[in-house]
Amino acid sequence: MNMEAKGQNVQNVEQLIRNFRHQLHQHPELSGCEKKTIQRIRQFLSNHTSLDIFDREGWLYAVKTGSDPDAGSIAFRADMDALPIHEEKTDIVEISNDIVNTSYASVNPGVSHKCGHDGHCAALCALALKLDAADIRKTVYLIFQPAEEIGGGGKHCAKLIREKQISEVYAFHNLSGWPEGEIVYRRGLTQPASEGLTILFHGKTSHASAPEDGINPSEAIARTALFAQSEAAKPHRGMVLCTVVGMTAGTGDFGISAGEGSLKLTLRAEYEEEMREMEEAVLSFAEEQAGQTGLHIAHEIADYFPETRNSDAGIRRVLQAAEELKIPAKEMPSLWRASEDFGYYLKECDGAMFYIGSGEDWPALHTKEYDFNDNLLETAAAVFFKLAEI
Repeated sequence: MNMEAKGQNVQNVEQLIRNFRHQLHQHPELSGCEKKTIQRIRQFLSNHTSLDIFDREGWLYAVKTGSDPDAGSIAFRADMDALPIHEEKTDIVEISNDIVNTSYASVNPGVSHKCGHDGHCAALCALALKLDAADIRKTVYLIFQPAEEIGGGGKHCAKLIREKQISEVYAFHNLSGWPEGEIVYRRGLTQPASEGLTILFHGKTSHASAPEDGINPSEAIARTALFAQSEAAKPHRGMVLCTVVGMTAGTGDFGISAGEGSLKLTLRAEYEEEMREMEEAVLSFAEEQAGQTGLHIAHEIADYFPETRNSDAGIRRVLQAAEELKIPAKEMPSLWRASEDFGYYLKECDGAMFYIGSGEDWPALHTKEYDFNDNLLETAAAVFFKLAEI
C-alpha cells in the first residue's frame, strides 16, 4: 500500500485534494464520455489508499470493508460529468499568496466543470483518504457516477444499492447564494422530476406565394406551446412547470412555406405522476391539432429525471452529523427547482441529498463565471465521514 496520504499532515492532504480537484477541472468530459476522468480517479485511489476498486462499464466504485459484518453498509455518490460551456483562462482566478493562478482552466474547448462535479469527485476522494486511515464498523461504498447532467447515470449506478444490499446512501451539491460552508437541507421532496419533451410536426412545404398548397405546422406548434403553458398553470397537487426551450418551423427561406417544425418543452413537477399526466395532455392536444390540419407528429423524451425525495431517517442523520461537527445547518424554505438523478438511489433505500453553501455572492451554477469553492472539500468529506460513523 502507498502510505503517502497517511504520512502527510492535514495541510498537505488538503492541498493534495485541492490539486486533484484542479486536475479534474482542467480535463472536463461531457456526459457519457468520462473515460479519462475515471482513469484519473482510479489512479488517485490506487496511489493513495488501499480501498478495493471495482470497474463497471462507464463508471467505478471503491469499497472500504467495515470491521463489523453486522453493522450494515452505506454509500456515497459523486457525479463526474461536465457541461458544454466554454471556459477561458480568465474565467478561473485563484488568488493564493498574492499570486493569481489560472493554470487549471479547462483545456478542452467548449467543455468545463460549471456545476461543481469536479468538487464532488474530489470530496469523495478526500473521504477515501479518511476511511483508509480509520477503523470503520460499516462497509462503505464510494460511487463515481457518469452522466448526471442528462439524467442517464443515476438509473444505471443505483442498481448497486440493491445488488450490495446497501441500507443508506448520501450525496451533496454545492449551492450558490447560501453562506459558505453552511449545510442546507430539505425534508421530503428536495428536487423535482423533469423531462425534455420534443414534438416533431411533419407537414408539406409549398411556395410561399401559395401556402394553401402545403401544410404549414407553425400554427399547430404555437397553439400547442400555449396549451402546454396553460395546462401547467392549472391547479395541481404539487408544483408543475412547463418551459418552452425551443420552437422551429421551416428553413427561414422567404420563398418557402414551412413544412416541418418542432416544439421542445421541459416539463417539471414535484410528482412524477403529474409530470406524466402533463406529458399525455400535451401530446393529446398536439395529435388533435395534427388531425385537424393533416399534419403527422412524433415525439421523443430525453433527459428524464425522477423526483429526489429525502427520507426522514436520512435527513435526521445529516443533521446529527452537522451538529456533532458544529457546522450550522439551515432548512430550505422551498425545493430547489433544478433536477437531480440522485432520486434513483433514494428509491432504493434511506438517504438524503443535502447541500453546502458556496457563498452568498458566489457565481451561479451553469454560468461561465462559476468554479467550485475549494473550501467546501473538507466540509463535505467531514460530513460524509461522520455519516459513516453514525
